[in-house]
Amino acid sequence: METMKSKMDDILMFLSWGEISEEYFGRSRSWIYQKMNGNLKNGTPTEFTEEEKEKLRSALTDLAGRIINAAKEI
Repeated sequence: METMKSKMDDILMFLSWGEISEEYFGRSRSWIYQKMNGNLKNGTPTEFTEEEKEKLRSALTDLAGRIINAAKEI
């Protein structure tokens, strides 16, 4: 099974996933790391729900726009 972490490999180091978890999901830092890594919970790998995936897409799109705006200010 491909984890969300492996899908995000190219940008992992550049983002604060704990901040994303708190800002966009209202969840703890550990929550997003469990989801990203597919850690076992009750013997089953944790995954993002479809709703959470959409929220993550929106968060990344929002951050992309904010980065572009910051770059334009340089």
